[in-house]
Amino acid sequence: MHVHAGAWWLWALGLATAASRTGNPLLLALLVAVAGYVVVVCRTDAPWSRSYGAFLKLGIAVVVIRLVFAIALGSPVPGTHVLLTLPRIPLPHWAQGVRIGGPVTAEGLVFAAYDGVRLAALLSCVGAANALAHPARLLKSLPGALYEAGVAVVVAMTFAPNLVADVQRLCAARRLRGRADTGITALLQVGLPVLEGALERSVALAAAMDARGYGRTAEVPCAVRRLTAALTMGGLLGVCAGTYGLLAAEGAGLGLPVLLLGVTASLAGLWLGGRRSIRTRYRPDRWGARAWLVSGSGVAVGALTIWAAALDPRALTPPAVPLTAPVLPLWPAGALLVGLVPALLPRGDAR
Repeated sequence: MHVHAGAWWLWALGLATAASRTGNPLLLALLVAVAGYVVVVCRTDAPWSRSYGAFLKLGIAVVVIRLVFAIALGSPVPGTHVLLTLPRIPLPHWAQGVRIGGPVTAEGLVFAAYDGVRLAALLSCVGAANALAHPARLLKSLPGALYEAGVAVVVAMTFAPNLVADVQRLCAARRLRGRADTGITALLQVGLPVLEGALERSVALAAAMDARGYGRTAEVPCAVRRLTAALTMGGLLGVCAGTYGLLAAEGAGLGLPVLLLGVTASLAGLWLGGRRSIRTRYRPDRWGARAWLVSGSGVAVGALTIWAAALDPRALTPPAVPLTAPVLPLWPAGALLVGLVPALLPRGDAR
């Protein structure tokens, strides 16, 4: 029995919220380990379930690029521990505030590394959601008002899993033929067929959805259409403003009620908009007790991390100046371990 795809995405979004609220590299590393362990235990044998490793490699590349930019372009964080001094390239007067070269400080590198690790943790959460729940399954559970946009989103979100599957298939074929599957030459020879194949499979999925009647609409009164548009647009703006308030350093107290109001308006708009969509579901995914456990664990991780950041912001975001070693706070680390709940489910049911 499968866990609902929406539950996996809620779980991943909860972990991503926790990653956005902390800059402590120890907590971020623990978060990546939690997401990776759940993926290893709960993923299926489908091709898209192998995409998590690609997202981890992308996260490592992001950290390296962030450090390279900090070395070449400098850092906004002042530092006293100069590691090396690069030749500085003079720039015109209209480029004031931007520099290329100059002193490279340990504080600047630490600040850049913290930012890079945070973004890498966010990418790992998205990769975990892609590996555990295929977007096509999530599309079946979307409200009728979002089906047109959902088809486009599925085409975009299935591109990365299909890309990883095609890379593995073509590399295996090259090894069977005795050709190298690593290096620049192999990458250039594999790149074009991989991109073409992944895009063709995503577009074929969209064409299959359209052939089965996705996007058919029914006639509704003009007043209902206007009310639906107003509720949906206002609700989405409220969700964006409330989410920004929760993720920002300040404004969490005002962000929660705005977020709840936006979600309520959006749900009302989606319910009214669903009346214009004529469709049926074949074997719809059930939202059962396991889905509540999976999604609830992710929401709990995000909520507890937000609370911890409000109580002790220094522990969750260690400063780069003065230069100090990060310390692992115990109870925020325990809150992150709540995300392991999906891995504790029986294997035959958690998948």
